[in-house]
Amino acid sequence: MDLLRNSSDILIYPDLNLNAETLFPAFLFATLSYLIILFCNLTLILSIVLNKCLHQPMYMILLNLPINDLVGSTAFFIELIRRILSNSRTVHYSSCLTQAFFIHLYAAATILILTAMAYDRYIAICLPLRYNIVMTNAHVMRIIVGVWLLCVLMIGVLFFLLLRLPNCGTHLRHLYCDNPSLLALVCADATINNIYGLFIVAITQIVANGVILYTYLSILVTCFRSKRPDTKAKALQTCATHLTVYLLLECLGLFTIISYRIKGISSPLRMLLGAWTLIFPPVLNPIIYGIRTKEIREKMILYFRRKLEIYW
Repeated sequence: MDLLRNSSDILIYPDLNLNAETLFPAFLFATLSYLIILFCNLTLILSIVLNKCLHQPMYMILLNLPINDLVGSTAFFIELIRRILSNSRTVHYSSCLTQAFFIHLYAAATILILTAMAYDRYIAICLPLRYNIVMTNAHVMRIIVGVWLLCVLMIGVLFFLLLRLPNCGTHLRHLYCDNPSLLALVCADATINNIYGLFIVAITQIVANGVILYTYLSILVTCFRSKRPDTKAKALQTCATHLTVYLLLECLGLFTIISYRIKGISSPLRMLLGAWTLIFPPVLNPIIYGIRTKEIREKMILYFRRKLEIYW
């Protein structure tokens, strides 16, 4: 087993097919994309952290979304930019494993954070008189800590099961490292890994979709029963925002999973689908929540206005 592991410490990515003419545009695209993600998500984080009026349960849970987006995009883009600059296809197994862990952590945490946000909106809209009693600071902190601990536990076990297997392959089939790509390189029975992987995906999807379906149906019923047009409009806008983000992530994730199962799909298309999951949500999430959420939008505008006044 040691010989098998040592023989494949260096892994090889798929060829990006970059030449002298396309190398700089590819580097520019990757760098600008990462900088945009950093700017948008850090702006949203600072808007919430620096404004005490946004230190409310909804925004405290929302704060974890841009933090998580930075985790996923950093794990993806730092390695991608390194490959482009060095024009190298190789990566050390430990570096690949680290990237895969954080990318899977990002995917799991996104689903659970959006589920927690749906729960918060359910309490706020359907049980408004009990909101301050239920969504205390301690309860919100338990939700946030529980989400991250559950994600670390699930993904930690996933990669613990992977590490016990001998690795004798070298050629990765994806643009970035992930569990399916690494599992395809092992030369032992990976039945337990496949069962556990499918189990955590199924459980996460059943729980998340069940909670979100129930909460938003309850919210819609409450909104249509409400006699206050402003309350109805605000609630529907909030739900539409959350559902847009959730459905986008679900569709991208579904396409990525399907691309692994279909043998005939081309490698460039598979890599493109995987990259979308790590590019579009981190870019769109802060824009959607920053622009469509009135309180955050106003604080962001005020912050930049003050900065402009200082420099001008």
